[in-house]
Amino acid sequence: MDELDNKVEQVKALLAAAVRDYPQIAFASSLGAEDMVLTDLIDKYRLNIEIFSLDTGRLPQETYELMQAVSERYSTPLKVYFPDKAGVESFVAKNGVNGFYGSVDARKACCFVRKVEPLRRALSGKGAWVTGLRRDQAVTRGNLEVSSFDADFGLQKYNPLLDWSHKDVWAYIRHNDVPYNKLHDEFYPSLGCAPCTRSVTPGEDIRAGRWWWENPDSKECGLHVSSSQKIAHGAGVSA
Repeated sequence: MDELDNKVEQVKALLAAAVRDYPQIAFASSLGAEDMVLTDLIDKYRLNIEIFSLDTGRLPQETYELMQAVSERYSTPLKVYFPDKAGVESFVAKNGVNGFYGSVDARKACCFVRKVEPLRRALSGKGAWVTGLRRDQAVTRGNLEVSSFDADFGLQKYNPLLDWSHKDVWAYIRHNDVPYNKLHDEFYPSLGCAPCTRSVTPGEDIRAGRWWWENPDSKECGLHVSSSQKIAHGAGVSA
């Protein structure tokens, strides 16, 4: 565990510096494995970082069960944000309840309504935000930095687990008995809305189960790409 212990110390130091530099800081948790590692660290070391999650209205039951487990396990509150009702109703009226399958533009419009708009509200008034992104999760995340200015949200953005491996994440979870989404045990490495997430087979890319009908280079929801990378989608977020 020596190498992992060193990585944990680096994350603690980074987050402590972030709190010092940005008193109004929040961690956006999608309740994936990486996010549970950060939740455990933030709570364990009493770091003054708000933790929030986005309930899109279409999450798997297992994710709601984990939300409950987090609220029971940790003293740091998990704040939950919901989509704007009028925005969801407008999208469904225009595209249908499952219209996101029709095109990349429609899918990104759905992600905007259910994720990006609530994220903007969650980050309002903050100086910085934290994510559980890792570099090897997707081809779209290869150029991320541990700390950089997020021009889209006007905040400093921290990715403290950026260079952690899949093995590192699960070693920490097992060693510290951290609660996690049980869908991971059913070969769901990446979690999102239920209609847009499936299990993967051995050897498949870990993001293969997200928006599997699209090309890999479009597989983001708008939370973690810059304006120059986004595909226009009308109105237009570990997720």
